[in-house]
Amino acid sequence: MKENKCYPEKAILKDIMDFYFQLCSLEVNCETVGVMAATLANGGICPITGQQVIDTHSVRDVLSLMHSCGMYDYSGQFAFKSSNLFVGLPAKSGVAGTTMVVVPNVMGICLWSPPLDIYGNSVRGVQFCEELVRVFNFHHYDNLRHTTQKRDPRRQKYETKGLKIVGLLFSAASGDVTAMRRHYLSGMDMGQSDYDGRTALHLAAAEGHLECVEFLLKVCGVDYKPQDRWGHTPLDEAHAFGHSDVAEILEKWDSLRDDFKEEKPPHPRKPSPIDKKVFE
Repeated sequence: MKENKCYPEKAILKDIMDFYFQLCSLEVNCETVGVMAATLANGGICPITGQQVIDTHSVRDVLSLMHSCGMYDYSGQFAFKSSNLFVGLPAKSGVAGTTMVVVPNVMGICLWSPPLDIYGNSVRGVQFCEELVRVFNFHHYDNLRHTTQKRDPRRQKYETKGLKIVGLLFSAASGDVTAMRRHYLSGMDMGQSDYDGRTALHLAAAEGHLECVEFLLKVCGVDYKPQDRWGHTPLDEAHAFGHSDVAEILEKWDSLRDDFKEEKPPHPRKPSPIDKKVFE
């Protein structure tokens, strides 16, 4: 390294090696390494004391090095591998079987499992990281629009539920049956309401979207006369805004529902165990 001028000018090689061996002699456990990783994930602020112990620029540089060469000769494959099992997170392994993983702005993880692979990395540690990124969108580029099949545990349960309700109501108000069908097939309760008690059927009736109203009634089987906080039903909305075709089907739905049985789409999927762990 010295011959290739990797050290700064006037650097004393003996002092550098002495410092390196001191670092190699540190004794740690999973808890202390976890705090180190969490400090790096927290921008240099220790999550235990709340003190800034590492400069933010140093954190940036350390994470960059961990991402590029923290896993010995396996670093390139750990960042990207053609088998789609790439991790892409800053990590540092040790021959004692420890792996320190940093998810910036989220958390730090310490894994300990002594069996090593040919590169000197923990076999089960690498496997855990691959599975973590396969299930959750922790990869740096996983927040793109079309990676929705992964879970985002950073979102709170009620935040996620609120966004789904808003999406459903917006689809009904805009007459987007295709979007509503996606909500239905995802297992969503199509009869749920917002804070004011207004359902998708309320909005579809108020806007005169007959196709949406029929989809909600015939396919989704929602209640045809829910009341909002003002006591208004979808039929009231249809009358108020002059949508006679919508009002007609709502008025006759109680007697016509048996005549309008359609073959429903595949039953919405049941929540997976991962859904329950993340959102419950």
